[in-house]
Amino acid sequence: MKTIGLIGGMSWESTSLYYSAINQGVKQSLGGLHSAKICLYSVDFHEIGQLQHQGKWQQTADILAQAAQAVEACGADLFLICTNTMHKVAAEVQAAVNIPLVHIADATARQLLTDGITKVGLIGTAFTMQQDFYKGRLTLGFGIEVITPNAKQQNTVHKVIYQELCLGVLNQKSKDYYLAVIQELYDQGAQAVILGCTEIALLVRQEDTQVMLYDTTAIHAQSAVAAALDID
Repeated sequence: MKTIGLIGGMSWESTSLYYSAINQGVKQSLGGLHSAKICLYSVDFHEIGQLQHQGKWQQTADILAQAAQAVEACGADLFLICTNTMHKVAAEVQAAVNIPLVHIADATARQLLTDGITKVGLIGTAFTMQQDFYKGRLTLGFGIEVITPNAKQQNTVHKVIYQELCLGVLNQKSKDYYLAVIQELYDQGAQAVILGCTEIALLVRQEDTQVMLYDTTAIHAQSAVAAALDID
């Protein structure tokens, strides 16, 4: 079994989901008392969040590059950035180490294509919904068409993530709003909707809607297990 490096803390609420899902995945695959070999480096999200909103992405890249070097030194054979948004600096972080990055957008895209999904809705932070580092990777790399909520909806979805979900606050009004946005994306032609922020799965689950949801946290964790156990 390979050792998985996790760069977490963005937020720790969703990182705890990664830890649980990866260990459950290893147990399901190997049985018995088996659990995952994990090196976790958890950053201070206050610092990262401030830099994100100030547009200081190179400084965030430097922080995550140091974290990646730490998990590599710890013995990790591969690593994950446990957040969608910070994949904006994935190339810079990957360049800082010699172990491979399991990219969250690639893992999600492969699952979408396996399921025959070619047009998908995307909700997440404003950075993920508005910028091309995520949408472009899905479209250019995998031929998947991506649609996003309107500007007003994006603003509300973003605020809920940072002002509620990252603080562990689950609000029914916010959940209803998210579900309405998801339904609207479906009505616009999306075959499914990506929960493109690792905290969203804390609020919205598949049983809440008939629209097919793709939980990036779960998909990313499953990909890590497959890579660690050399499962095709």
